[in-house]
Amino acid sequence: MAWENYKVEHQRLQLIKAYMKNESSMTDLCKQYGISRKTGYKWYNVYLREGEKGLKDMPKSPNTPCRLYSEDLIKIAIDYKLKHRTYGPKKVLAKLEYLYPKVSWPSVTRLYEIFKDHGLVNDRRIRNRLSATSPLADLTGCNDTWAVDLKGWFLTDDGYKCEPLTITDCHSRYLIRCKHLDKHSVEYVWPIFEEAFHEYGLPQRVRSDNGPPFGCVGVGRLTRLSINLIKAGVIPEWIRPGHPEENGRHERFHLTLKQETASPPKPTLVLQIKAMENFSEEYNFERPHEALGMKTPGSCYTKSPRNWNGILKSPEYDTEMDVRKVCQSGCIWLKQEEYYIGQSLQGEYIGLKHNDAEELDLYYGPVYLGKLDMQKRSVEKPKIKTRKR
Repeated sequence: MAWENYKVEHQRLQLIKAYMKNESSMTDLCKQYGISRKTGYKWYNVYLREGEKGLKDMPKSPNTPCRLYSEDLIKIAIDYKLKHRTYGPKKVLAKLEYLYPKVSWPSVTRLYEIFKDHGLVNDRRIRNRLSATSPLADLTGCNDTWAVDLKGWFLTDDGYKCEPLTITDCHSRYLIRCKHLDKHSVEYVWPIFEEAFHEYGLPQRVRSDNGPPFGCVGVGRLTRLSINLIKAGVIPEWIRPGHPEENGRHERFHLTLKQETASPPKPTLVLQIKAMENFSEEYNFERPHEALGMKTPGSCYTKSPRNWNGILKSPEYDTEMDVRKVCQSGCIWLKQEEYYIGQSLQGEYIGLKHNDAEELDLYYGPVYLGKLDMQKRSVEKPKIKTRKR
């Protein structure tokens, strides 16, 4: 026997008729049909007003159509977009509202749809992304992990560009360095790390985002800066692309830095640098931190027991690894065949190790580079999941 299939309005009618015949109370009937008493009385009252036709579900579409905009209005928006092809719908809407303040313009979403229908919107190109250090290391004490980043640049009142490099201890929040940089290449950033290592010792790891000079899209995401860190005895680690919350403590510190020293910026660059120096002292030794139980970072931080002698030493490998030197071309030679690794590693020694699948895994010190693709003669980078958009 086939299952009986009832429309919802038929079930509503059954409930109402049973109630009107006093076969059961409304409470018992609602329990039987799996609805609330409020819903039962609602349909009973609808039936009394409109009869059986009122028991049908009403269409979910609105009674009035969406607002329609005239062709002339849409043409003005499209013409403005054609003159400013790099403007997104937000910028276009802002300019249209400024130029025509008395006109009611479509929303940003509607403008986007209009531009898309006319081929004026390009899909965002997402670059190939590399794996994060997974998982990021736990923080159990001072100098387990230092966080480093470049705070976004801003202009002082006299027009000079200020871009601070900041380094903090993730466990104690201690501000290790906050310095303005004229440029953020490795030649400018590495000396700041050298100063910090000599003063505070070596951390176990340095955590950063994926931008230069900390990371790149090359093999292992290694740059000359991260290679220097490895040679100094520090492990670089990177957050996942598109996940600044993984370095959230440092990001939050940047907000405090901006509020205290650059809102508004100082009249001159010299005064701005002085303000950041004063802030560093106050932040470490006077300003209480809620995450530290209202203690100051300076009262919680201790120097690292790992002193640095200033020598950059190439990483050592286990005897079970095969070691190869990366040539100036960025390649290694293996069984009289050339395989491309990456320009960032030229002159460095990497380790090759057979895994359980008899594939060759490549390492530079503690950093996994990927598998060697014998057919493509290059490194197959690790695959990861990226944030959904």
